[in-house]
Amino acid sequence: MFHFLQLGFLYLYFPEDKTEYIPVVIELLVLIAICILLFRWLMKKSNRDAEKAREIEAKVMQARKEQMEKDSTQS
Repeated sequence: MFHFLQLGFLYLYFPEDKTEYIPVVIELLVLIAICILLFRWLMKKSNRDAEKAREIEAKVMQARKEQMEKDSTQS
């Protein structure tokens, strides 16, 4: 029925000596730790950028408000 899947299983290797898994597990743990650190760094950077955007928006809105008040008093 699923003959096309059988070719992929030809390359699977399950070692008799289970100590061969140790380097793989260490590498997996290191990569997971890197992913977690990267995710945390991206979240912090995103929050900082959002705060900067809020500050810029507040400045622009204040300048726009002042300009509108200035224009209304001149009219």
